[in-house]
Amino acid sequence: MPQVNVTISGKAYRMACGDGEEPHLEALAQLYDGKIEEMRQAFGEIGDMRLHVMAALMVADEVTELKRKVETLEDRLHSLQGDAGFADQRAGEVEERAAAALVAAAERIESVARSLLPGQVG
Repeated sequence: MPQVNVTISGKAYRMACGDGEEPHLEALAQLYDGKIEEMRQAFGEIGDMRLHVMAALMVADEVTELKRKVETLEDRLHSLQGDAGFADQRAGEVEERAAAALVAAAERIESVARSLLPGQVG
């Protein structure tokens, strides 16, 4: 199992991860370290544990907001898919009515033509 060295808040940590996940784990550590630095810039030196808790809560808040957005987008997608299905159904009905109208018009034209030119159409 691969291991990665990451630095968070100036401290090095050796972490195990799955094959090929090393860059992802390093990126996550950099993201979290950045959140801690944001908290440090905003609140100063208030203690490592407090900074870590605040950064973790900030990340959790972002995750929660993103999940909410994904759910909203999924709901909208399902709604649009339903609308598209309804539109397809309606389009099929309109096509059927148009085809029936064309057949009726063609029959009417043939009937009129037969009545105007007896013996020549047919």
